[in-house]
This record gives sequence, C-alpha cells and structure tokens, in this order.
Amino acid sequence: MTTVRTLAVAINPTASFGRGREVGPRVVALLRERGHVVHELVEPSLEAVRAAAAARLASGVDALVVVGGDGMVNLGVELTAGTGTRLGIVPSGTGNDMARGLGIPLNDPEAAIERMLDALDHGPRVIDAARIDHGTASPAGTTGTAGTASIGGAGRPGGSRRFACVLSAGFDAIVNERANRLRRPRGRSRYTVALLIELARLRPIAYRLVIDGEELRERALLVSVGNNTSLGGGMRVTPDALLDDGLLDVMIVRPLGRLAFLRIFPRVFAGTHVTDPRVIMRRGRSIRIEADGIVAYADGERIAPLPIDVTVEPGALRVLAPAP
Repeated sequence: MTTVRTLAVAINPTASFGRGREVGPRVVALLRERGHVVHELVEPSLEAVRAAAAARLASGVDALVVVGGDGMVNLGVELTAGTGTRLGIVPSGTGNDMARGLGIPLNDPEAAIERMLDALDHGPRVIDAARIDHGTASPAGTTGTAGTASIGGAGRPGGSRRFACVLSAGFDAIVNERANRLRRPRGRSRYTVALLIELARLRPIAYRLVIDGEELRERALLVSVGNNTSLGGGMRVTPDALLDDGLLDVMIVRPLGRLAFLRIFPRVFAGTHVTDPRVIMRRGRSIRIEADGIVAYADGERIAPLPIDVTVEPGALRVLAPAP
C-alpha cells in the first residue's frame, strides 16, 4: 500500500530554454496518479517560484521536488540545506549535472520519479552542501592579488548563498557573464558565441587563494570548486569529487595559450585533463578566492564578484536519490 505524501513540485517554465516545459505537468500528473497530494508551483519567473516554494515549505510538506536543470536544483538547495526537508530532483534542463552526479535518470521522468519515490520510502541520501559568503574583507594584515587592500570589497554589502555542484571563478565564469549580456543568438548557441569572443581575449588572472589556511598566489585561467564532479552538461572539472566526504575539490588551471587551451579542453569530458601538469588539484574544507574583475557562478547561477569564501557544510542536504 502506497503511503500518501504531501509534495511541493516547483517547475521551471524555461527549462532547456522552454523545450522542457511539458515535463513539469507530466511529473505532477504521475505523482497524483500514485495518490500523492501535490502542490504544483508554476510561476512566471524563478524568483516567483522561489517565493512560492518557500511559502509552501513553511506550511509543511514531505519533500520539495524541483523540475528543471541545475538552476532549479540550486533553488532547492538554497531552500532545503540544513533544514532536514527532503529534496527531489526530476531533470529537464540542459546541463543536469547534479542529477548526473546523483545517479538520477536523465531524459526519463518516469524513471526519475520511481527512484525518487523509492528514496522517499526507504530514506534519503545525505550529501554535503557548500556555503558562499561574499562581500567580506580580506583578513587583517593581508592584501589582495593586485597588491591593494581594496580587493576585499570594503563597503560592499555582503551576503551568502549555497550550492551543491560546482562553482566557477575564472574563464568559464567570464564566458557566462558574456553570454548573459548577449541578446542574440538565443538558446545554447549564445554560449558558443560567448566562448569564441572570450577565447580571443584569453589572459591569465592574478588570484589569491587560501585553502584551509594555506595561502596560494597563482596566475591562472580557471579556478573551480567542486562538491560534485561536473558542470556544463558533463564537463568533469573535478572528476574525483565526492558528494559526501566533507571536502571540496579545487581545480586551478595555470596559464595556457589558446591552442593549448583548445587541445586540453576536450579532455575535461573524460576528466583526464587533471593529468596535465598545468592543472593543479587540491582539497579543502574552506576556500577563499580573490581576484579583480571576476564574478563567481555556482550551479550555473550568477553569485557575486570576488572575493568569496566557500565553506563545506557536511551532511546539509537530504536528497531523494539512489544510494551510491
């Protein structure tokens, strides 16, 4: 006999640039067919979806289910991390890297729902989250990468966010910034155009990193912090990252020419880029990242200009996913 659950289902109407819009209603219909009480949350914007989901969680549900890509997962992470509320994921976005890392079936809503309901009956998987604090000054007595005290962002309002997949603070984040400013073309090709524009401007960035108290000053093209293994639809930037080890994996890519960058880039899909001596991998529980003119992205969402502090939150999430 099925145990009746009360579920809030938050749907991203623009998942896969609108191509995934039919998945949400299908998920709601399938859950109702199973006899569950479903509160369907469909709003014209992600901020409106976030507000509706927060209000519904405040009234009490057995789980929040997000339907969409990594941006919707990030919304769910923000609302459920540290609360004990279970998070279900039905992927319908373009990247779906969090679902991929959790072993949730892609392109098959029925299979994803089966795995989710099984976990609802038998217990969630407990994984880590990561907290980002931004707008905070450098510790006393330190200076920024450019040799000035201003890099700490004095006077800028601070804040915090969470993520569960991967944070980017380098060339890939610059490409995201460029893509978000482009009006044309629409869809995923916008990111290809942005990549080509920024590749022509490729240059090293002066970073100051502090990983578990150890300071590193690096000229690099990329710095990524991974709780999960991949971003961007399967690019395994931190291929050895584990979702539940209480650690974050840090990837640093030292300067490369354009041709060398183009040669190493395809290897990221297999995770073999880490064997290149110009790719540095580290692990830590807390990471500070400072650089001038760089905006951090996490789970595909724009976070804030650097500097940021990233701290792992062990066991903060209860996800309805298969056991590893």
